[in-house]
Amino acid sequence: MDLNTINSVAHPRSRAQLPVWTAGDAWLAGGTWLFSEPQVHLTRLIDLTDLKWPALTIGDTKLSIAATCTIAQLDALACPADWLTAPLINHCCRAFLASFKIWKTATVGGNLCMSLPAGPMISLTSALDGVCTIWKADGTEHQISVADFVVGDQRNVLSSSDLLRQIDIPLAALRRRAAFRQISLTAVGRSAALLIGSIDSEGVLSLTVTASTVRPVKLSFPRIPGGGELREAILHHVPDSLYHDDVHGKSFWRKHMTLRLAEEIRAELSSAGRS
Repeated sequence: MDLNTINSVAHPRSRAQLPVWTAGDAWLAGGTWLFSEPQVHLTRLIDLTDLKWPALTIGDTKLSIAATCTIAQLDALACPADWLTAPLINHCCRAFLASFKIWKTATVGGNLCMSLPAGPMISLTSALDGVCTIWKADGTEHQISVADFVVGDQRNVLSSSDLLRQIDIPLAALRRRAAFRQISLTAVGRSAALLIGSIDSEGVLSLTVTASTVRPVKLSFPRIPGGGELREAILHHVPDSLYHDDVHGKSFWRKHMTLRLAEEIRAELSSAGRS
């Protein structure tokens, strides 16, 4: 869609060249949502592509994902053999309700910043203990976990001038055993519940609930719990008010599926631990 209120596009090549933020500005990365509907309040786009951030960087302790990394680039990442959770990357990329054209344009950062309950990059990065780095307008940086970055349906901690720079995933999280469950109301519909469980080397179970809830919910257990213990923990930590309700699934059904998928994850990880 043409944005006929835009009168200029800035092309910064470094952080120092980022223009002073003013009313009517918007960051432009993939633009798959930005160009999908009228944006009559906007007058200038700040194109982030000329910053040329490396899409993916594997360091000694973490995987850094640039906010401008596309879904296609993330899906194509050649993961080391000891990254036991690597299949989660492909699973979450395929949880998008999107064509291959969107894959090549839509960005990881854009998915987080949209903060939709069904955002699969939110699911992936929150489950893997991702940490967001945010560039502030005053030149400082702020770090916050992905689980705390998203605070509600299409709501996050960013102020208007803040820029999401990257998401860092600790390599230790990528080496955990993991299980993935996702369900949609229709065969190719938006995720109505997406749960990821993982176990670290000490036997600690982490369970992340997304899509069924308006924000990510993370639960941790010192060991794999029994079925009743897991159910009670979810009922306690995920109140009915957190379940999302829209045309893609009613809240009571999302709650039911959350409990069901969590038990499937618990059973799978328990079985894998005994084999």
